[in-house]
Amino acid sequence: MNRQPKYQTRIGTWFLSRARRQADMVVTGSAPRRAKASLRSRIGKAFWEAQSTRPILVVATSSLLLAACGGAPRQERAVDAPAPAATKSAVVVRQEWPSLYEATGTVRARAVATISSKVMGYVNQVSAQSGDRVTEGQILVTLEVRDLDAAVRNAETGHTEVESAIPEADSAVAAAKAQLDLAQTTFRRMQELASKRSISEQEFDEASARLKAAQAASDMAQERRKQIDSRLARAEQAVRSAAVMKDYARITSPFAGLVTARSVEPGILASPGVPLFTIEREGAYRLEAAVDESRLSAIRMGQAVSVTLDAMDRPIECRVSEIGPVVDAASRSALVKIDLPGVAQLRSGMSGRASFSSGSRGVVAVPAAAVTERGQLQSVQVLEDGTPRSRMVTTGQRSQGFLEVLSGLSEGERVVVPE
Repeated sequence: MNRQPKYQTRIGTWFLSRARRQADMVVTGSAPRRAKASLRSRIGKAFWEAQSTRPILVVATSSLLLAACGGAPRQERAVDAPAPAATKSAVVVRQEWPSLYEATGTVRARAVATISSKVMGYVNQVSAQSGDRVTEGQILVTLEVRDLDAAVRNAETGHTEVESAIPEADSAVAAAKAQLDLAQTTFRRMQELASKRSISEQEFDEASARLKAAQAASDMAQERRKQIDSRLARAEQAVRSAAVMKDYARITSPFAGLVTARSVEPGILASPGVPLFTIEREGAYRLEAAVDESRLSAIRMGQAVSVTLDAMDRPIECRVSEIGPVVDAASRSALVKIDLPGVAQLRSGMSGRASFSSGSRGVVAVPAAAVTERGQLQSVQVLEDGTPRSRMVTTGQRSQGFLEVLSGLSEGERVVVPE
């Protein structure tokens, strides 16, 4: 058997490995494993048969095998692209918008009452909770009333004692008046007798002294009666005061409203001035907004203001009810109070924005639907020679379906608006 030169064997081995790799590339991943193995076996057999005759046949054999196995590049099937969504375009225009100044504020109740006890006493019962709606005069807290009941009884006892002294005083007045009448009659008789010199001067002086004594006794009796009347009035006042103090044991709501805070529990000692409840008058709220000092000159009492609350989707038309007379030195702003209408969703502490109108201004605006937001980035599709291209923009205020464009677009450009 003739041996091939060593370099021919190396060349043949190289061609064999290359043919096998190309065969693996020709047979796609979807072909069965037996097809791959059969192809590799046929390549090897053809190679060694060709090598036994002529080394140069290796190249021809590999080329023929590759052609027979479909070595030509495989054509990929075209995939249809999805049809673009229906769109339309709009021209960037300049519009006249009202010039607005926006100030942030907080919703506050117009009337807030801090409820505390007027007398010291232990809390017996609490009849309201935080968040409850109460009516005017509704009992909130009841205090222990034993001491107050005792005070009422003492006052009534004093009043009874004074009343019992009235008949005695009236009798004394009547007796004194009778003595006075007798003394006056006796004095007149003595006076007539003295004019006729029928009695001595001593007897006349005695009659005159008895008249003066009777007059003094009558005056004293009447004065004592007046003192009893005064004591009676004081006793009646003490009874009324004790009754009022007893009424203070029932702490009531001063007006209809909402209980926003409760700091009392049964059994604690209530003291004058210590807050027990905080109540806001229901249906009476206003927005207190901090307005920059440079804008105060454009704001006037009764001015119409558009208020937008973060908790509500729609603006509320309101009016300015009060303008702060002083400017805060730290924030350089003044407090402007805006009355809000009675809306059920209003709560004290809500955040809101007040928009004050001051003339008009020109803005570059596009339909809001043309702006795409991705996180904090905003962009539009601008038509350039009929081809939409994405462009970043900065937007401002929104009005009636349009967005103000602060930068990124110019008047007259055309943007894509999805339908």
